[in-house]
Amino acid sequence: MEKIKLIALVGATASGKSAAALELARALGGEIVSCDSMQVYRGMDIATAKPTPAERAEIPHHLIDIADPETPYSVASYLADAENAVRKIAARGKLPIFCGGTGLYLDRFLFGGLPAQTVSDADLRASLLAEAAEKGNDHLHRELAKIDPASAAAVHPNNVRRVARAIEIYRLTGMPKSEWDQQTKTGECRYDARVILLDRPREELYRRIDARVDQMMADGLLEETEALDRRGVFQTNSTAAQAIGYKEILPYLHGVCDLQSAVETLKNATRHYAKRQLTWFSAKPYVRAVAAEKVIPLLLEGGND
Repeated sequence: MEKIKLIALVGATASGKSAAALELARALGGEIVSCDSMQVYRGMDIATAKPTPAERAEIPHHLIDIADPETPYSVASYLADAENAVRKIAARGKLPIFCGGTGLYLDRFLFGGLPAQTVSDADLRASLLAEAAEKGNDHLHRELAKIDPASAAAVHPNNVRRVARAIEIYRLTGMPKSEWDQQTKTGECRYDARVILLDRPREELYRRIDARVDQMMADGLLEETEALDRRGVFQTNSTAAQAIGYKEILPYLHGVCDLQSAVETLKNATRHYAKRQLTWFSAKPYVRAVAAEKVIPLLLEGGND
């Protein structure tokens, strides 16, 4: 089967990925898939630099505002949701354009997801086992054979737990366990993907980071953090509690430091995060670093081939 073509614009925070993705989507007939572990959460808008409502109305954006912030959202959930989004975008004849700086999400999406054992849903598994108890082991095995013949051939119908497990993986990810296992072993990219890192001189990037933080404060980051804190989001979701932008402002809200110190801490933390992002992406052989101002001309000149 021919691989789906996609483009991914990655890099450090404040490097200009979102603006480039919008320009590219306009020119190439694309739809944008967020690759940001925090933009999935509703109400976490300013700190995560979500696209504006006007931008989202102009160009379809996916995997933004799909989870309540009180509930942790896993990498496995992202893989399943991204797979579903990309297939639908491609079916419409549009170009999927990933945009974001969460390298792990993109890496696992392109190269076969997580090891299957990390994908699980205890309630789903229990319901499948109950179904086997009610209708018989052969019934469940026949269901597996319809969705994943290779896995069905490798497991006896009476090994009901393994049968249920293979069905569970398929229902959670949309991918047969046999295919998941094979791609995890080979490390083959599942898509015809061009992954471009927007590269900027370090001092320029830091100036952009400082300007972004100042704009976030002007846009109401303090009020957004306070509202989420009152809801108890940071107590119930440890991932959200570690999001850059909130954890640096919380000490001010709790009377631990003054506002100027909190803002400076946020700027420094964002610079360190940008360094970590660049270190991650620069270690990936499939990522091509391109000067930020040359990214759009390069991609438009070569189309999406």
